[in-house]
Amino acid sequence: VQLQASGGGLVQPGGSLTLSCVVSGGTLDIYAVGWFRQGPGTEREGVSCISNSDGTIYYADSVKGRFTISRDSVKNTVYLQMNSVKPEDAAVYYCAADAFYCSRSPNYWGQGTLVTVSS
Repeated sequence: VQLQASGGGLVQPGGSLTLSCVVSGGTLDIYAVGWFRQGPGTEREGVSCISNSDGTIYYADSVKGRFTISRDSVKNTVYLQMNSVKPEDAAVYYCAADAFYCSRSPNYWGQGTLVTVSS
């Protein structure tokens, strides 16, 4: 399974940004996909995850009510809609996948996409 993350960039505080993760070599019907992030000097954090197998939609407390994860089975793509972005959301964002269920340590990782928050 290969994952390709994109959509990072510069966003102003309070602004919005949408990240995309294209999955190849596997279907979203089987693979759960999560978004993780790592900011400067911080540990990797699980941000959100979606699984078709058990209907899981997970959000970290830090992003609840601001971020929305969704998937397009036709395009085999998972999106992370980021609204009301805060400076602390600045990080490299990674998408990752594991079979069936959301995992804290997925087996398959894409490259990161950088989100910078600045006015």
